[in-house]
Amino acid sequence: MAELILFNKPFQVLSQFTDDRAGQPRATLAQWIKKPGFYPAGRLDYDSEGLLLLTNHGALQHRIASPANKMQKTYWVQVEGEISDDAIGQLCSGVELKDGPTRPASARRIAEPDVWARVPPVRYRESIPTSWLELTITEGRNRQVRRMTAAVGYPTLRLIRYRIGDWTLDGLKPGHFRLETIHLPDTPPAGKQNPRRARPGRRTTNRRPSRK
Repeated sequence: MAELILFNKPFQVLSQFTDDRAGQPRATLAQWIKKPGFYPAGRLDYDSEGLLLLTNHGALQHRIASPANKMQKTYWVQVEGEISDDAIGQLCSGVELKDGPTRPASARRIAEPDVWARVPPVRYRESIPTSWLELTITEGRNRQVRRMTAAVGYPTLRLIRYRIGDWTLDGLKPGHFRLETIHLPDTPPAGKQNPRRARPGRRTTNRRPSRK
């Protein structure tokens, strides 16, 4: 059995517990997560917001974070300009980046989501509109979503990760988290490992946090 923390990471917070950079200290997970033995399963950029998963179980951490498992991640992306159908099509087909083409993605235009105000707010230019899209990818390259939208001509202004696999940030305010228990299958005897069995079982805890 493993435990999983679903954390809504605020803007300009490192997805780690310490800041190794010299100079002015930056906010870290230690300011919100006080449970020992938990480590991030993957990362989320300092200037991005939304869902970050942490676990106290190595096998579950590997399953979530490993690129080989191609776990889907869904982002809500605010971009500069009214994004075109052609740009949406390019994102879906795959975009050529400096480190190679991206895998095909799922992308669609959406209305502005009902989310919290960012602090500090996004800087707007009155002469240039903005638009939102929902983008689902199965890779985790460095700053990939930002590079993808820039490659099709629409720089990212705000980036919120909404979903990882089956987990979402529904009901979580920025800086809040909830804890779920994950039932993992028993480990088979040595020499009889079956990779198909190494997937988490059903979650048994209530995914809706108590209101504060």
